[in-house]
Amino acid sequence: MDKKVQSSGRLAADITKSASKQTYYTLRFFADRNRRADAYRAYGYFRWVDDVIDEEAGTSEKRIAFADRQKRLLESCYRGEVPSGLCPEEWMLVDLVQHDIEKNSGLQIYLRNMMDVMAFDARRRGRVVSQVELYEYSHKLAKAVTEALYYFIGHDDPSPRHEARYLAVHAAHITHMLRDAKEDTVSGYFNIPKEYLQEHEISPREVDSRAYRAWLCGRVQVARGYFTLAHECTAQVKNLRCRLAGFAYTARFEWMLDAIERDHYCLRSEYPERKSLAAGLWMLWHALTSMFALPVLKPEPRKLAPQPVRIVNLRAPKGFENF
Repeated sequence: MDKKVQSSGRLAADITKSASKQTYYTLRFFADRNRRADAYRAYGYFRWVDDVIDEEAGTSEKRIAFADRQKRLLESCYRGEVPSGLCPEEWMLVDLVQHDIEKNSGLQIYLRNMMDVMAFDARRRGRVVSQVELYEYSHKLAKAVTEALYYFIGHDDPSPRHEARYLAVHAAHITHMLRDAKEDTVSGYFNIPKEYLQEHEISPREVDSRAYRAWLCGRVQVARGYFTLAHECTAQVKNLRCRLAGFAYTARFEWMLDAIERDHYCLRSEYPERKSLAAGLWMLWHALTSMFALPVLKPEPRKLAPQPVRIVNLRAPKGFENF
C-alpha cells in the first residue's frame, strides 16, 4: 500500500479521535470494515477544514480563499488530476476520491454537499443570512451526513430512498445550531434568519431577549416534528448496525432539545451535563427503545416561561403576548 495512503489514514484516525471520541468509536465499531479507514478520512478531513475556517486569526478573504481551494481540489480529484504542493490533510481528500469507484456514489454526494456547507460557513461569518439560506445550509448538511452514514455503515444493504431519509440529520443540525447559538454569536455566526430579526426589531446578538426565545421555542418544535418522521424512516433501515447508529445519533440531539426546554428556552454557552453518565444512559435507553420500538414516555413541551432577566423595550412576538 502506498505510504501516503497509509499516512493519510493514520492522520485521519488521529484527528477523529482527538476531535470526537464518540464519532471515533462509532466508526470503529459500526462502519463496514473495508470502509472504516475512508470513514475516518471523511470525518477527519472536514473536521480539519472546519477548524481552519473557524480560526479567529484568519481574515474573511483568507477563509474564503481556503474554502475555494478545497473546492477546486475536490473537482480536480474527480477529474483524475492531483495538484502538487498538497498538505498532509489534503491528501485525505485525494485518497477518498481515488477510492470512490461507484457512479454517483453516496461518498460523492457527501463530499460535494459538505464542501458547499464549508464554503457557506466561510462566507456567512459576520453577516445575518436569510431563512432560505439557513434552510439550504441545513438541507445540504443533512444530505451529506445521511449519505455518508449509508455509505460507510451497512453499505450493501438497501436503505430508504425517499426524502424523509434526510429529516433526522436536518433536525439534528437545527438542534446543533440552537445549542451553539450563544457561542456562535460571539464568533460572528448568526443562526437566526434576518427576516425574523427585522420583524421583531431585535439584533442577532440579543439571544436572551423574549423574541429570540420565542423563535427558539418554534425551532425546537420543528426539530421534534422532523425527528418523529425520521424515526419511522430509520426503523425501515435493514442493516442492524446502521439502524442502531442512526438512533444513537438522533438520541444525542433529542436529549439536547429536552435540555433547552428545561431551561425555558434560555440558552447557555455550555451544557457540560450532556457528557455525564446520566445523560449517556438516557441516550442509550432512548436509542434502544427506538431500535426495538418500545414505548417511550415523552414529556409535554414546555411553554415559554417568564425570563429570569429583565427585558427592556422589546415587543413580544406574535402568539406570545400572554406569556
